[in-house]
Amino acid sequence: MAKEINTIGVLTSGGDAPGMNAAIRAVVRESIAKGKKVKGIKRGYAGLLQEEIIDMEAKDVSDIIQRGGTILQTARCMEFTTAEGQQKGAEICKKHGIDGVIVIGGDGSFKGAQKLAALGINTIGLPGTIDLDIACTEYTIGFDTAVNTAMEAIDKVRDTSTSHERCSIIEVMGRGAGYIALWCGIANGAEDILLPEKYDYDEQKLVNHIIENRKRGKQHHIIINAEGIGHSSSMAKRIEAATGVETRATILGHMQRGGSPTCKDRVYASTMGALAVDLLCEGKSNRVVGYRHGDFVDFDIDEALSMEKGIAEYQYEISKNLSI
Repeated sequence: MAKEINTIGVLTSGGDAPGMNAAIRAVVRESIAKGKKVKGIKRGYAGLLQEEIIDMEAKDVSDIIQRGGTILQTARCMEFTTAEGQQKGAEICKKHGIDGVIVIGGDGSFKGAQKLAALGINTIGLPGTIDLDIACTEYTIGFDTAVNTAMEAIDKVRDTSTSHERCSIIEVMGRGAGYIALWCGIANGAEDILLPEKYDYDEQKLVNHIIENRKRGKQHHIIINAEGIGHSSSMAKRIEAATGVETRATILGHMQRGGSPTCKDRVYASTMGALAVDLLCEGKSNRVVGYRHGDFVDFDIDEALSMEKGIAEYQYEISKNLSI
């Protein structure tokens, strides 16, 4: 017999992402519509262990769908990676009458949700990360906003790069995943894209490419560099020394995490948040909500964490052809 859910907790964990507030709003209002109580857990698993737990009503999530970041705040919590921390977290949930928890975050956050599920707390994960690096889903909350923020910033850098006939290295976020870099590379018409999954660290190829393009009359050269490769400033100095072309590095940094979420991030995050509540009400646990082939779906967390995701080979190959 499915466990009856009366009170649902919601938390955001790991890096913040635009659209998290839309998901929180959906969780709160869908829960209330289903006759359930809702508790917000502040600062992720760290806040859970500190019992930073608040009651949430429909009015508490008014006027937040358009805001970036997360009203519940977020943090990383090493204590929750231990068996003792996980047991303490489950006991605190039971103490506060929380039957099910919706966790909005990335793979690391899902591992925590997996542990809570094993300890008797029904859990559902929502993919909240700007990196698009969760294998079970084609969409993650925040990616659309982040990639548009980066694209618009790169357009601006490109304007001044062209005016001064420079080479510009623009570093975007993505420590282990190059999706923001790949998408911006195509969308901004970059001459080179450096991805953690693909880059061979042969700078001479970049130097040769810049020199060849100059001979063909190109007035600028844009290199999109993923954070996982990094060292953009030192790379710029080496490239300028090797080519004689003035080269500047621009690191976009955490601006990519902020800002008002796009329509897609608002709508998809809202849909995922509501679906997570519905799954809990059906007695489901240890699930991750995803988006595949035009549908919102759910996966077992164990299955989701075992999946691997690579860069779309066709997009990577055409990015080279389109940069000619």
